[in-house]
Amino acid sequence: MCYGRNAQATLAIGSWHKVLLPLILLWATKAVVVVNALPLNGCEDQYYCGNITIPYPFGTREGCYMNENFLITCNRTYNPPLAFMGKTNINVTEIWLSGELRVTAYVAEDCYNQTGWTTSYHDPWLRLSNFPISNTRNRFTVIGCDTVAMINGSSGTNYATGCISLCADKKDVVEGSCFGIGCCQTAIPKGVMDFNIRVISFYNHTTVWDFNPCSYAFVVEEGAYNFSKQDLRDFRNRTIETPVVLNWAIGDQNCSEAKKDPQNYACTSKDNRTVCLDSDNGKGYYCSCSKGFEGNPYLPDGCQDIDECQNATLSLCAQKCTNYNGTYECSCEPGYEGDAKSDGTGCRRKPSTLIVRVALGEKH
Repeated sequence: MCYGRNAQATLAIGSWHKVLLPLILLWATKAVVVVNALPLNGCEDQYYCGNITIPYPFGTREGCYMNENFLITCNRTYNPPLAFMGKTNINVTEIWLSGELRVTAYVAEDCYNQTGWTTSYHDPWLRLSNFPISNTRNRFTVIGCDTVAMINGSSGTNYATGCISLCADKKDVVEGSCFGIGCCQTAIPKGVMDFNIRVISFYNHTTVWDFNPCSYAFVVEEGAYNFSKQDLRDFRNRTIETPVVLNWAIGDQNCSEAKKDPQNYACTSKDNRTVCLDSDNGKGYYCSCSKGFEGNPYLPDGCQDIDECQNATLSLCAQKCTNYNGTYECSCEPGYEGDAKSDGTGCRRKPSTLIVRVALGEKH
């Protein structure tokens, strides 16, 4: 069972049937567009940090990032080096120019011994000043058979949401199922800038200790976690961090407002090769290359033409393909007619051509 309410929350511990909590199970996905990202001129040596690339507006030193919000600290004492947001300990593992980045976050846990005494407890928090947690790319996930977990935070106003996971016997648990028996999930609200996770138990796991001594809770990227019965016993021995997707945007203005200030407008790729998109999770906007172009829309020459004719999956031409700046054109070979598109009428021989060939005894 899952619950949520827009207020600071206090949960009284008692028998589970006294807790009235509405079910929240929302599912959503968002495609991530991968483009050929680029660094700012003069910052090529800062483009990589370990296994990830750092495209502008992000950067690892002054002069290579747009502003302090986009500072990435590359800690080279690790092997391979690790990237961190600004001067925090939040590890960044991937950056997308589609207004998203991936970080890692810790798992909350609440563990007991056989007599019901606490052996370990951890309630992690993640605090972000500018980048909200993606409400479409993540799920709040809870593991346990005697477990209630809450995620509290701020999205302009205080909020709390969470879920309950119960089961009396391991045989009741379904492998891969996360609907309240051994595992539950709920959605993350829009605009969440920080969160704290708390996990508690109704009976200190004494009734399920032989197969589930701990409760766990975490925010995780959609699709990155698949529940297993084995997680009830030793999840913490295998997982201490989970991937979380954040949204990022430029400033706190929408596109129409930002365009009124050309000097500070971020979609700078020349010749109208960029489009501006309002953030759908908080304030600000982000840029994208126009259709037919790819690259980094935050750089003057960042959006480059896509040659669709060199990639059969991008063009729909049945015969001839001619590439133009930002687009392409299909045409038929001499003696053929049609719209020249593979999903249309294609190219077929003209009737006059057929007559001539038959007269000459040619095969067709």
